[in-house]
Amino acid sequence: MSPVRALIVDDSAAMRALLNRILSADPEIEVVGMAPEPHAARAMIKELNPDVVTLDIEMPGMDGLSFLEKIMRLRPMPVVMCSTLTARGAEATVEALRLGAVDCIAKPTGNPLEIAQDAAHLCRTVRNAGRASVRTRSTAPAPVAAPAPAGGFRDVLIAIGASTGGVEALFELLRTMPADCPPILIVQHMPASFTGSFAARLDRECAVRVVEATDSMPVERGTVYIAPGGENHMTLVGGLRGRLRLRPGARHSNHRPSIDLLFQSVAPLGGQAVGAILTGMGADGAQGLLAMRQAGARTFGQSRESCVIYGMPRVAAELGAVEREIGLSVMAEAILGACRS
Repeated sequence: MSPVRALIVDDSAAMRALLNRILSADPEIEVVGMAPEPHAARAMIKELNPDVVTLDIEMPGMDGLSFLEKIMRLRPMPVVMCSTLTARGAEATVEALRLGAVDCIAKPTGNPLEIAQDAAHLCRTVRNAGRASVRTRSTAPAPVAAPAPAGGFRDVLIAIGASTGGVEALFELLRTMPADCPPILIVQHMPASFTGSFAARLDRECAVRVVEATDSMPVERGTVYIAPGGENHMTLVGGLRGRLRLRPGARHSNHRPSIDLLFQSVAPLGGQAVGAILTGMGADGAQGLLAMRQAGARTFGQSRESCVIYGMPRVAAELGAVEREIGLSVMAEAILGACRS
């Protein structure tokens, strides 16, 4: 298999050198060029035709978001955002993911051990991005979606898992949820510094309330709970009207928080639960969704055609965990329909 051809775009010479050193050490990645700003990057994209671009958020001349908008409009391709761990950087990164960036990474920092850990994640992210399916997307501000008809929901809880490409998918899915929808628990794989900004952005744009989950938070109708990234897994305790538990633990399915652990904690609800697994690389969530279906829950998987990366839904479908595989554009309708039947 040919290596993934990557172009690095960052205004810091030191960061370009570090990213180049990290990526070039991976035999499955070839760094084909480095650009200090978007205008140079645009020419290099035309000349070198890279498979993946790593893109800084804040740069002189044209910021990363403006350049991403042009890429996704004129020449859609996998873009990985490389952000600093700041509130401003987190807001911008969430917007970049909404616009169609495949994934986001924090810039490698810290002591040698921390940089080595960041390096492994960076290489894995770039390799995954090389397999992503990227389509032309509308980059104009999305109109406020008309929420689905409210009311008529039985006592039920919704659990959703997503990874690469999931931020954009969740924006599309949640913007059509009514304000009184059943409680929704979500694990989206993303860095700890970004989940708060992600929840706040969704809350501003959705009819339903969206929060970043905290330990012992009660589960209530009309609220979406986003698992915070970082050191804790998020699970449900106490049944349908229970509370969320955030506890540290080893990575499960190579992730923390783990979709599998969330789904497994929801499985005892049986027919009072609905599960959905969205776009993402790997297998996290497949076993948990199977446990939900075997317990009597309704379960859905995102279709290959609508996924950025058809990884997690594929594994779940192969295990028999998915009752129906459907496109993202009708996912909310299917989930809400299951909550009424």
